[in-house]
Amino acid sequence: MKKAMNAWTIPGEVPFEEMFAQISAAGYDGIELNLDAPDSSAHSLYMDTAPDKLASIRELSEKYHLPVHSISSSLYGANTLGADEGPDREKAKDLLRRHVELAQSLGAASILVVPGGIGPERSIRRAWDNCFETLSSLRKDIAGCGIKVGLENVWNNFFASPRDMVNFIDGLDCPEIGAYFDVGNVVIFSYPEYWIDLLGERIVKIHVKDFERSGWNAGHFTNLLEGSVDWPKVMAALRKVGYDGYLTAEVAALPASPEYQYRVTAMALDHIISL
Repeated sequence: MKKAMNAWTIPGEVPFEEMFAQISAAGYDGIELNLDAPDSSAHSLYMDTAPDKLASIRELSEKYHLPVHSISSSLYGANTLGADEGPDREKAKDLLRRHVELAQSLGAASILVVPGGIGPERSIRRAWDNCFETLSSLRKDIAGCGIKVGLENVWNNFFASPRDMVNFIDGLDCPEIGAYFDVGNVVIFSYPEYWIDLLGERIVKIHVKDFERSGWNAGHFTNLLEGSVDWPKVMAALRKVGYDGYLTAEVAALPASPEYQYRVTAMALDHIISL
């Protein structure tokens, strides 16, 4: 397996070249960039990022031997894929299409997409149906694009169990759509190794962070190897299902000592991979 860093871990004022140089020097095999709202950071991608800017980012990736293996996004909120019919739904489709284009431009193999939409005004049933309809309508755009679309489990009550994820992905019946599984996001109420066992070959990519459980449905995120994740069991489960891709760290930024954090996180990833 390979180790990577998500760019949200890098302080926002760090520009692209400095980021690539630092993450490469720390020994990572890849990096995950992010499609964000305007002016989010000096190393974010935007809906209107120009082709020449994308070309320069790809040159930096090659210069520092640090592939952009995936692109995540902070733009998949409640009124995107799960929105009711109307302008919000169309914006969601444009978002995903642009997300794919950015991945193609930067040579990334996958994108991270968050389904959701549950809230006081939208039931679980309606949000589920809306997301399913939106993604189904995009199957022609996704099929054959050369990019894997990984649906992530986050704290939005959409995927409450691995069976939910399996049923949703299998129902879409699109080989390019799979699971972007976040190990740390399920620890507060479940065990990540059980999710991996059920998701199996549907797994596109893996996010790694740790979580210290202080009670059922209670706790806080921690540095890798400092929480409640049973990493030997997680790694055994990943190997059993045949996963051999990137483990991408998504941890809180430490502006006072970022380069130290990069090295420590890289060492933790090396240890996890060795288990």
